[in-house]
Amino acid sequence: MATSKASSSLSPKALIFMGLLALQFGIQPIVTKKFTSPEIIKSTVIFTQEIVKLLIAMIGITLNTSTKWKDITSGWSIQSWLRLALLPATIYLIQNLCSLLAYQNLDAITYNVLNQTKTLSAALCCFLLLGKRQSKLQIVALVILLVAALVMEGVLPLNLEYYVNYLSNAASTTEDSNDTTKFSLSSRHVSHGVLPIMLASFLSGLAGAITQKSLQSGGGRNALMFTMELCVASILILLVSFATSEDGKKIQERGFFDQWTVLTLVPILTNSAGGILVGLVIKYAGTIRKGFALIFGILISGIVQSLIDENKSLSKEDISGGLLAALSLYMHASFPYFPKTKAKAE
Repeated sequence: MATSKASSSLSPKALIFMGLLALQFGIQPIVTKKFTSPEIIKSTVIFTQEIVKLLIAMIGITLNTSTKWKDITSGWSIQSWLRLALLPATIYLIQNLCSLLAYQNLDAITYNVLNQTKTLSAALCCFLLLGKRQSKLQIVALVILLVAALVMEGVLPLNLEYYVNYLSNAASTTEDSNDTTKFSLSSRHVSHGVLPIMLASFLSGLAGAITQKSLQSGGGRNALMFTMELCVASILILLVSFATSEDGKKIQERGFFDQWTVLTLVPILTNSAGGILVGLVIKYAGTIRKGFALIFGILISGIVQSLIDENKSLSKEDISGGLLAALSLYMHASFPYFPKTKAKAE
């Protein structure tokens, strides 16, 4: 039981990395919107982020006196890289494509609701790949976390009148409109919207579980080394995509740095730091706890927005969602699953 408890508790290091990831996730949309042109070629930003992330990880390993390149690269091989890094990098690429397809075919509310099931998917994939079970209270905590995210994103407003009007409108819906809804849900809405975002949610959990297994199993791979491996895999995939993608044609026509400024590097640096923090959070806290950090990031984003924009204030949804997220994190960390032990025969 002590082992299980230790693996479920949050160390100071894990809390620090989770806090930093929440901060990065919270400010990222703000700095991206401020310093990135809408006309910029998106894949050039992603490609540069991977290069910067690779350099940061290399510098981090070099400056860390407790680690040596010889030690962390011992046992490394192309085969292990293909298995442990290229696979999750490819999964993340497919996930992003599915998310983009769903975003183009779903309304914002439906997209946000289904997209927030990623933490539940992570719990499922950790069980399937790592055998990590959740206690009943931890499952309740994950559901509370989902509710917290939906409250903060305005999907579940804290307004009783809203639900009264919703129920009254639903009750007055005619049979014809019901038939129309059923028809629409059975066609493009499902095939190009619901199914892709559900697949993206599952792939997010799958890639996170694979990453956690690589970072925690046995001695565990060095988190910065694993980040470098993922970066190399992502860079190779992007280079191949440039040959056939629409962005590749735009780069040939407009140049790689079209619409760039010096300040474009600001969101690139913060996003690169976030990518490294994700690896550290997964290693020391697990992919499920990463979901908690990202939800707290939504709260931080609301706080920062209220500080820099006098027309925006921290809403009751932000505050309530933050409190629910804190409650869910406490429950998830305090009530881990303990395997049932058979009573010793007398």
